[in-house]
Amino acid sequence: MAAKRKKLPPRAASSPDGLVLVDREAAGDPRVVTVTINRPDKLNAITKALWARLGETMRALHRENDVGCIVLRGAGEKAFGPGADISEFESTRATTKLAIAYGKTMHGTLAAIRDCRHPTVAMIHGLCVGGSLEIASMCDLRICGESARFGVPINRIGVIMAYPELSALIDLVGRATALEILLEARVFGAAEAKDKRLVTRVVPDARVTEEAYVAAARIAGGAPLSNRWHKKFARRLTDPKKLTAREYREGFANCDTRDYLEGYRAFLEKRRPKFEGR
Repeated sequence: MAAKRKKLPPRAASSPDGLVLVDREAAGDPRVVTVTINRPDKLNAITKALWARLGETMRALHRENDVGCIVLRGAGEKAFGPGADISEFESTRATTKLAIAYGKTMHGTLAAIRDCRHPTVAMIHGLCVGGSLEIASMCDLRICGESARFGVPINRIGVIMAYPELSALIDLVGRATALEILLEARVFGAAEAKDKRLVTRVVPDARVTEEAYVAAARIAGGAPLSNRWHKKFARRLTDPKKLTAREYREGFANCDTRDYLEGYRAFLEKRRPKFEGR
């Protein structure tokens, strides 16, 4: 009697309302998935519904095994995003109770991006401020154009950055720079953003898409298990607790995988490896 095949989770797809698009062809590499925040008429301003859809999408992609890299972008080339859609605050963030519910959705999505086991690349065109910058900052790499602009000018409207968000910003740029960004509330250019470690790479505006996909292809071309373990280990090392013996041993667990054998044998045989993710 044949053994039952394990049922695979459904593949992530574009949200029914079109707020978040999932494209597996844009990069020309089936291992690279493009996730687009899709409100171009509003420069990709983020509604509560969009926060929820983006979180659902990232969690679904996390469960897939054939993903090599995720490219996260805003629709069009005018803006990655201007942050939250303030026009809905009257109904979604008018009271502490409402704001807590909004924050739960928002923080869940930011965590889903940060904790996704697959490598992520933020493709940043134009404006990237507020909540949109927080989304980009959760990605592993952030590639922007020379004319891109950044900042978190939320004190101009009396908004505060809650503990989970502030902790992530401090982890990325340090306490002093995080406070500079929040207290001065300036919107600044790409070169300064790179100096502050908000972005990984600055390229000419016309090359942002190409450079992001080239980076994603490089990542996807590596052993997926290596990439996933590196993400897991880097995250674990932010915890000051001493590594357990089991955790230390996991640093060598790749030696029991098929991809490890394929990788070094392909090197010795001077051929391109064919990784399977196992």
